[in-house]
Amino acid sequence: MSDIDTGAPVAAEGGEPGIRILVHPECTHDVVTRADLVGSTEFIIKTIEAAPAGSMWAVGTELNLVQRLAREHPDQEIVFLDRSVCYCATMNRIDLPHLVWALESLVDGVVVNRIAVDPDTEHHAKVALQRMLDLPGRSHRD
Repeated sequence: MSDIDTGAPVAAEGGEPGIRILVHPECTHDVVTRADLVGSTEFIIKTIEAAPAGSMWAVGTELNLVQRLAREHPDQEIVFLDRSVCYCATMNRIDLPHLVWALESLVDGVVVNRIAVDPDTEHHAKVALQRMLDLPGRSHRD
């Protein structure tokens, strides 16, 4: 998500009138602080689902999700926030067969795809994750 670093200023400063910026907290700090709404993937989905017809959104999250939301809500204008359209290769590797394989392996007592990092990286990753979970998550009702 850190690749999305140019769209919010463009959209917020003279872009489409009435467009709202909705981003995932993993976007760069500059994007998050300039967005109208910031929240988890679930928050993004629920916000779009609850929005009225004619709403306009520039969404900063994984491209496939933005495209799916645009298909599912043709009565709204939903665009990808970043003009460079950088795919998230890691997210594209998460699919049902691999999830089932990983979960079945865990049931069998085998840990697959273990991620190991040094203690300093682990500490900072946990801090970042906790900060993301602690975000208040403004919704369309706020």
